[in-house]
Amino acid sequence: MRPHQQLIDAMKLPIVSLCLLLPVSAAPSLEQIQEALDTDILTEKLPLEQVSAFAERRVPSIPDFDDPNEWRTYSDKLRREVLEKIVFRGNLAKFWRDSRSKVVWDETIENLPGYRIRKLRFEIIPGWWCPALLYEPLDLGEKKVPVVVNVNGHGAKGKAIPAKQIRCIHQAKQGMLALNVEWIGMGQFSNRMSHYQLAQLDLCGVSGLAPFYLNVERALDLLLKHPNADPKRVAVTGLSGGGWQTIFFSSLDTRVKLANPVAGYSSFKTRARHTSDLGDSEQTPNDLATLADYTHLTALLSDRALLLTKNAKDQCCFAAPHALPPLRDAASPKFKLLGRGKYFRTHINHDPGTHNFEADNRRQLYKMLSHVFYENETAVSLKEKHTDKEIFHSEQLHVNLPKNNVDIHRVATYIANSLPIPVPGSDPLAGVERHSCIPKLHEILHTKRYEITAKKLPAKQIKGVTVSPWQVQLGSEWTVPIVEFRPSRTVKGTILILGDQGRTKLAERVQFHLGKGQRVLALDPFYFGESKIRTHDFLYAILVAAVGERPLGIQTSQVAAIARWAKGRSRKPVDIEAHGPRTSMIALLAATLDEKNIGKAHLHESLPSLKTIIHEGHGANKYPELFCFGLLEYFDVPELTKLATINGRERIVVTRE
Repeated sequence: MRPHQQLIDAMKLPIVSLCLLLPVSAAPSLEQIQEALDTDILTEKLPLEQVSAFAERRVPSIPDFDDPNEWRTYSDKLRREVLEKIVFRGNLAKFWRDSRSKVVWDETIENLPGYRIRKLRFEIIPGWWCPALLYEPLDLGEKKVPVVVNVNGHGAKGKAIPAKQIRCIHQAKQGMLALNVEWIGMGQFSNRMSHYQLAQLDLCGVSGLAPFYLNVERALDLLLKHPNADPKRVAVTGLSGGGWQTIFFSSLDTRVKLANPVAGYSSFKTRARHTSDLGDSEQTPNDLATLADYTHLTALLSDRALLLTKNAKDQCCFAAPHALPPLRDAASPKFKLLGRGKYFRTHINHDPGTHNFEADNRRQLYKMLSHVFYENETAVSLKEKHTDKEIFHSEQLHVNLPKNNVDIHRVATYIANSLPIPVPGSDPLAGVERHSCIPKLHEILHTKRYEITAKKLPAKQIKGVTVSPWQVQLGSEWTVPIVEFRPSRTVKGTILILGDQGRTKLAERVQFHLGKGQRVLALDPFYFGESKIRTHDFLYAILVAAVGERPLGIQTSQVAAIARWAKGRSRKPVDIEAHGPRTSMIALLAATLDEKNIGKAHLHESLPSLKTIIHEGHGANKYPELFCFGLLEYFDVPELTKLATINGRERIVVTRE
């Protein structure tokens, strides 16, 4: 083709295509752009400090009461609300709660000194069986005896952990029925799921916490059906995650008369400042702190009995020096208010003082069992008597489970396949309707309209481009770093760019857009790039959801506010470009919700569907903000893309890498 013919053909192209012919050399070099993007705008500790303060100030304090009856009324109401609004949130979770659990007894290990071990399995929810072991004293006759549900935490051996076996053996030898319950994700459930997968249910609008709660509730149900079970003497105890199970379940189920959580939890306010205590998804459920802190749950045992055990030098979590005082200070007045001060005890373990439920902590449990169930401090012997032959390997304690046993991932996949459903009030035949869908989307995301205060840092010139770092304050809670690249010649539009790997990885895209004559704002919203929390990052995202906010809503609101600010400076709507599945979802939502200030959203490596992260088995540890409670129940990527279309104008441009 002759040279002049190329020019003629180029002139026939649309303006956008013609811009692509501009030489990239007109923009600064990649090295210059990279140096500008690498500029530190925030102090290293600021993102952690801001998210800690954000969470901490939202955690409710336990109210004071002078009247015991008022406290009892408050307690009953709080239990009902936590169960209804948090634990059994969503119609399917309520169905699980109301379903009957089946129990199947397996083989029995006999010829043990004074007791036997009966293997069994029970349904957590229909089709999901949990293995357990009942340590049963011999020759009980018609006698009614105390029962103890022994739960375990994050130990790979699960119900076969030696310290747990010893505890159950001793309880049985002292005449108690001891149930050794497997826990989701551990022991026989290990390698089948991550605890963070419970977020898959949350995304579908069903409480992922429900199976964890039912895991203990069903265990107690079957234990109390034993002909020798005394319903007036029921205890629950466990270490670490088992300590969490103990306090959470026991505070809400008044059938439990004595709880002994060992190194299992701390206040949400404590967690906001101590990364060791942040806790996993089941310990930090969506919106719990809008109703109650763990200080409240601790105090809810005041009408029964509580032994609160912490370890002095706990290398894992919930160490006594910082975790115990707020819980003790919240619970003690309530026990005294009800005249039950003697039924609240605390214990700090110093030998070995690490994360354990070893001999010293077990002896404290035995003392409390004697005190509460027998009113005799020496009724339960403190001396454990067992032989090595009584401690079995995991294989020996294996309980037969169905080959098609379900789990959270399979349940979530099944639910997701029928989602999304029409937004209430919308016309199913009309598809997505902005007037009915946009308010619902705002509600799910918990969006905010942030007012912006922008602080411009010293600018510099690089090859005809003014580079200005900005500290953008959003409301009183967040600071977002932005690097602005403004060509000195006529600006042909503004584009906001963000990416999963942070702004420092977007130098080539900045150069590309500068070559087109565009002003570029490279930003790092909450959780990305310079705004990334340097330690335990995804656990802070989970905490944000627990105090009643949504990380995805925060990010979407931040991007929308910056788009509004940028438009105010240029008087023209801005475009957004996102790189990566997470920031692409943020850009999609921001564009969907704000057609006034945002023109188009250009998405790279975006998810074709939210169902993808469920089908691939991911959890909140990989995509923390995308598991926004109830989002998939009503909206998926195709629906959001249609919702973003205004007057037939498509505003979402997807590039598959």
